Amino acid sequence: MEPVPRSGLERSLARGFAVTLELVPPRSADPEGFLARAREVRGLADAYNVTDSPRAQVRMGGLAAATLLLQEGLEPVLQVTARDRNRIALQADLLGAHALGVRNIVALRGDPPAAGGEPNAVAVNDWTTEEFLAAAHRLRTEGRLAGGRAIESLPRWFLGATASPGVGSSVEASIANLHRKVDAGADFVQTQPVFDTDAFADWMAAVRKDFLHDKVHVLAGLTPLTTAKAGRAFAKVPGTAVPEGLIARLAKAADPLAEGVRVARETLDAIRGIEGVRGVHMMPYEGDEAARRVLGDAGLSPRPREV
Repeated sequence: MEPVPRSGLERSLARGFAVTLELVPPRSADPEGFLARAREVRGLADAYNVTDSPRAQVRMGGLAAATLLLQEGLEPVLQVTARDRNRIALQADLLGAHALGVRNIVALRGDPPAAGGEPNAVAVNDWTTEEFLAAAHRLRTEGRLAGGRAIESLPRWFLGATASPGVGSSVEASIANLHRKVDAGADFVQTQPVFDTDAFADWMAAVRKDFLHDKVHVLAGLTPLTTAKAGRAFAKVPGTAVPEGLIARLAKAADPLAEGVRVARETLDAIRGIEGVRGVHMMPYEGDEAARRVLGDAGLSPRPREV
């Protein structure tokens, strides 16, 4: 049997600086709006993250949305939370995703149900993120389920996780968390949005000190903010920190969109200059125009097509 091809994202990271972009599935059974946005952002990224009911809000299932992207010729990165599934359902979904052509998986714990629109929902949390990653890694390398039974063919996932660069906890605690995810089998990590580049540079220095940058691909999160209101909202998101100076720049700007693009471009330039950073994970908050302009101005868009 011929080996399963590596994922496009894995190949992009091997070539150089990679770009991923987040797409949130709709709160709808109608895929047309989601597909329209997917077509609009075609070429902006090497792969596109499909979120899994973020903020514990009911959305179209991630596997369905990832399949829609595949049908459009876009490479998905399927986020899967342990919040809503036990180990039987998690492993079943992974096998089904591979059968449909999904090759990139990001394992997450997931936001607690109380934070979302169904506060009476019961979280499953059968596995931690690390246990989930380790089970997926075992399936990929040994072809065995968590219970020990063998499967008939080896899947080839490119396994990812998330990282919070020291915000809300000590850098030491953040690095220890990253160690656990790498040891469990993560091939790449996507960080929370970076707004303070000095703090992120310090975090990356700690990553390099432990040689983790040689073991895992780090994609730095980037969210262009184009209003002071958005900056204040993001300052309340766990795992992020928005400097007051950035919010002040947006508040007094005559053209907040242009200023937001300028700030994001400055952030991106700083990120690209930090040793060990292998790519950027774009998370548009106020539409795709700012992300398009930032990537275009930085010479990162459109992405190179494979021959």
